[in-house]
Order: sequence, then C-alpha cells, then structure tokens
Amino acid sequence: MNIRSIARAAGTAMAFAIAVPASAHSGTETVTPNFQHAIPNVPGKSLTAIVVDYPAGAASPAHRHAGSAFTYAYVVSGEVESQVDDGQKRVYHAGESFFEEPGAVHRISRNASKTRPAKLLAVFIADSNDQALTIPVK
Repeated sequence: MNIRSIARAAGTAMAFAIAVPASAHSGTETVTPNFQHAIPNVPGKSLTAIVVDYPAGAASPAHRHAGSAFTYAYVVSGEVESQVDDGQKRVYHAGESFFEEPGAVHRISRNASKTRPAKLLAVFIADSNDQALTIPVK
C-alpha cells in the first residue's frame, strides 16, 4: 500500500465520520454514508453520497451545505417536501430529483407523509478538504 492509498483511505474515513454527525440534524432522520471518492480528473474535489431515511412525518431543521458543495438529491421512495433558498416549496415523489447550488439554504426538507417513510439519496461534489458537508442554519 503506497502513501497515496493510505491518504485516500484516511480522507474517506474522515469524510464519512464528519458527514454523519453533521447531517443527523435532529435525530428524526437517519443518515447513512453511501459512497465517497476523490474525483481523479478534478484535483481537490470529491464525490460523496449519503442516504437520508425519513420516518413518517420526520423533518430536518434548516441547513446549508459546505460552501463548495453542489448538491443533487434523488427521492428513492416516498415523498419529500423541499424548499431551497426563497424558491417555491415543492413535493418530490419517488424518481424525481432536485439540486442545490453552493451556498444555498435548504429551508425545508421533510417527509411529506405522516403515515409512510421516505428515502432520499443526496450526492455532493465538494472540495475534498471541506470539514463538514451540512451546517445547521439558526
């Protein structure tokens, strides 16, 4: 194992360790790391994916993502209500997706159903050295 492989493994472990506590806002949703890897042809950037499981009626507090992060979200199952910045509130159904520009505020992120769970896959392209991918907004 060479030094580059060791550094990459350490970076991956650190990204997952940072992403989970930072993303588990209120304890109502479950955030599970799914994938993290440096983008080899874009030095200094990494691709990270997490799965957010929302129980019925669960919501995340307002938050933003790392200033360098472009965020893509895909609704795997159920229905997720979302509002980014001052855009319209919208309910996304399984198979639909949305994105957040770097620096955007995710004002609403919640399960639209009071009776069924929902699942969201969030994918981030961000600076590899970002310490936190999700930051609560007060």
